[in-house]
Amino acid sequence: MEEDPEASTEDRTNRTSKRSSLDNGSLSHSTLAYDKKFVCSLPGMLMFAETVCGLLVWTLLAGTEYLHVPALGWVMFVSVVCWVLTVCLFLLYLTTAHTKIPQIPWTVLGLCFNSSAAVLYVTAAVINAASVTHATRGRYYYISWIASTVFAFLVVLCYAANAFVSYKSWRSKSDDS
Repeated sequence: MEEDPEASTEDRTNRTSKRSSLDNGSLSHSTLAYDKKFVCSLPGMLMFAETVCGLLVWTLLAGTEYLHVPALGWVMFVSVVCWVLTVCLFLLYLTTAHTKIPQIPWTVLGLCFNSSAAVLYVTAAVINAASVTHATRGRYYYISWIASTVFAFLVVLCYAANAFVSYKSWRSKSDDS
């Protein structure tokens, strides 16, 4: 079987053009970088504080018999969900991966997330505080519940401050338009 000389030339041309389009950047190569400026910025420090304090809220509760108090299930749900989402956002910002997805309005997303998390955490912190009654004072996990309540209110402050910073950033970007 002989090959058609024109077909093989055409195949070579197609392969060469595909290879050159890859080399010219038609297919982008993504590189992630550590953003030192974000870590030192106010939103970065607030997200780090949210992550640490949020972790303390749910770990302090998880180490107790929180299932005996049904309301603490809500506190666990809010703290774990907000913590996971905050860690994901923190990593996206820390590695500058958010710059690779320009279709997402990151300022609006930050404003909505931080505002929602602050409202949810207010309910969780109040429920957590209300669940710590004098009846539980003699139990060994009373101190853990008190500590988780304190950290829950700290997380509320962090999310509220981050929502305010996000709002200011959003306002400055909408004023530029």
